[in-house]
Amino acid sequence: MPKTRHSTGLSQALRPDRIRAATLEVLADVLEEGQLADRALSRVLRRESGLLSGERRAVAEAVYGLLRREAPLRRALARGLGTHPLGKFAASEIHAALLLAHQQLEGEAPDPGNLPPPLRRALRSLRGDLEADLAEAGEPGSAARLGLAHSLPPWLAAELLREIGAAETEQLFTALNQRAPLTLRTNLLRTTREALLAELATLDISAHATALSPWGVILEGNPNVFALKPFRAGHFEVQDEGSQLLALLCRARPGQIVVDACAGGGGKTLALSAEMHNRGELWALDVNARRLAELKPRARRAGAHNVRSVAVLEAGPQPSQFEKLVGRADAVLVDAPCSGIGALRRNPDARRRLTAESIQEQAARQLQILGRMASLVKPGGLLVYATCSVLRAEDEEVTARFLSADPAFAPVAPSELLPSEIAAAVEAPLAEAGLRSPHALRLWPQRHGTDGFFAAAFRRK
Repeated sequence: MPKTRHSTGLSQALRPDRIRAATLEVLADVLEEGQLADRALSRVLRRESGLLSGERRAVAEAVYGLLRREAPLRRALARGLGTHPLGKFAASEIHAALLLAHQQLEGEAPDPGNLPPPLRRALRSLRGDLEADLAEAGEPGSAARLGLAHSLPPWLAAELLREIGAAETEQLFTALNQRAPLTLRTNLLRTTREALLAELATLDISAHATALSPWGVILEGNPNVFALKPFRAGHFEVQDEGSQLLALLCRARPGQIVVDACAGGGGKTLALSAEMHNRGELWALDVNARRLAELKPRARRAGAHNVRSVAVLEAGPQPSQFEKLVGRADAVLVDAPCSGIGALRRNPDARRRLTAESIQEQAARQLQILGRMASLVKPGGLLVYATCSVLRAEDEEVTARFLSADPAFAPVAPSELLPSEIAAAVEAPLAEAGLRSPHALRLWPQRHGTDGFFAAAFRRK
């Protein structure tokens, strides 16, 4: 039986029953109640304080792993049931069967317990039914087959086949179903990357520098970073390497007025503060006041003293602080709300909410936000639009419509904003794959190992 090392230094055996109960509770919250997986997981693990660290990791891995393959598992179970409709079983029984199916594909041999006999029989034929479903879905490389194989919507597969071709779509989908690396951003207000790596080594945590971001550190394994002394001291934040590059693209400098227009919890805000050396005005704006509130303790821990947060409105008259920023900002980052397709490694449950219609709705909202926030940029100032999407509808098409509507802005190539060695490192894998975007920064999970990101920069004339 697997073991985990307890805080006393002694190894303790994992308790499968505790792992299973917590996993099924999270799955019920996500699959039945529609809760976000990370929040449901956090709630359950916070309450179940008696779980060992290895058990907590096992719960998280089981939840996210199942969500990455939920669609083909449901379909295979339905096939294996024959004339017994899957929907006729209790939700708790379906969740248990899905978990057992996932564990089976992971090479485990879990006890089915009191699962109804028809579901037990369906589990016995699982692998064959998965193969039969794929064969029926369509030819290899077709949208229907790619979607089913990777538990992603066929419409998304069809769109990406059109935009980037079969080989890249297959590789992208494979990458999106992998577990994302645990990446940190060194807080240069408190330490250096070299010092952080040395500090982690003293804690027996293996880590290495990121290939693209000058601040990034990738951890090996899955330690609880929030319990580490360097985290409590504000030496790092957890942040994907691609997200770090978005902050770098803004070229924020000490003494400037910089706006993070869709700040959320403030990850990029804090990166911008470090680039500004804590000097100047850094404004964090968001429509979600609750998320903005999360920024205050983070900024305090990071030693970021130049951050000011303001809750703004989706439309209509804005707070006076917003109005006073109009035409004054040296740089404005609009990391717009999006489909999140590029970040599915971290949020696998997001695929359950993806629809073709939602993409068009997001694009209309993105254009509206970009147009509103552009008013803050001063003449000669920089506007950066970004998403964690990989679809042109949310990216190039939005920026094209923006430029058509506002001739006061002109595109700026990322190579003019990023350090030359970083720009070259980003472009090299794209050139060989035929994925280059000369006027935008494109990051792909299958090519860069980051989340999928798009960013385009514009300068006000």
